[in-house]
Amino acid sequence: MRILGIETSCDDTAAAVVDDTGLVLSSVISSQDSFHRKYDGVVPEIASRRHTATIIASVDEALVQAGMRIRDVDAIAVTYGPGLIGSLLVGVETAKGLAYASGKPLIPVNHLEGHVMASFLHDPGSDLQPLSGDDFPLLALIVSGGHTELVYADRWLQYRVLGATRDDAAGETLDKFAKYLGLGYPGGPAIQKIGATGDPSYHSFPRVTFSRAGYEFSFSGLKTAGINYVKSLTPEELEAHLPDVVASFESAVVGDLAGKSLRAARELSPRTLTVVGGVAANRRLRDSFTKSGDLRVYFPPMKYCTDNGAMIAYAGIRRAMVGQRAAIDLDACSSLGIESSSLNT
Repeated sequence: MRILGIETSCDDTAAAVVDDTGLVLSSVISSQDSFHRKYDGVVPEIASRRHTATIIASVDEALVQAGMRIRDVDAIAVTYGPGLIGSLLVGVETAKGLAYASGKPLIPVNHLEGHVMASFLHDPGSDLQPLSGDDFPLLALIVSGGHTELVYADRWLQYRVLGATRDDAAGETLDKFAKYLGLGYPGGPAIQKIGATGDPSYHSFPRVTFSRAGYEFSFSGLKTAGINYVKSLTPEELEAHLPDVVASFESAVVGDLAGKSLRAARELSPRTLTVVGGVAANRRLRDSFTKSGDLRVYFPPMKYCTDNGAMIAYAGIRRAMVGQRAAIDLDACSSLGIESSSLNT
């Protein structure tokens, strides 16, 4: 089985072809960073217009790289939520048109599930051993610019949210702190680069723990504390200690993510913990999981941490295997939760 996956949930237009072993036959990503950089964040109207301008070329290139035509794929998978509604609609309507014209099945995919499925992808000739069905039960930390959730999956297509952020996502928090410091967009890579030379113990930023919801996250207060601390410094102090301040702030974010994830792993005893989403590319976060005992901790390759079509294609394959299809009137859902996508398999 080979499926074409389409992803347009935010600001990257992506398409890919993947087979049922998780082998990525092609992956095309059209970045919009240059269009949003001057605004220091994603502008939804610009994002949806850019998707419209690039979606067909992205799909065509994915098929060309895979050496295929649309008639050669077995189905078309598409992200229908969660995400920016205008962006989602571009992908959904394109996939519906392709499915109708080609007679191929249309497979609806939850974007968050797609991130989890990135853990099962591999490239031709790669020595990396991705996850397999033997790695369930699985604990997944989904952490990106728009989402922060800790999810337990005891088998394919079954998800239980243990905790999520009550306000800002971790990636959003890093981006906003970087924006306040004038580090540019996207903020996450800038934070990592500058913080790499700093002392993470330079300043202690607060972390929030909920006594009755131990796996929930909250980063809004941390963001405010970071901004207020910067305001308390003189320009000379900030210039002299910028790497230390950034490293301390970054350490507070990733320390909370890793701490709660590892505690959940100790209490639930999954076979594997996988860390997925754009923030999974953060080096300090990866290093935070190095002392995890016998637990297998997996990070997808960097290129599959951020939004991509390959993860959507493989999620579509898993759903196609149990006969799930979407009607041609499939609609986008900007607030879709991962638990709503669970199937009794």
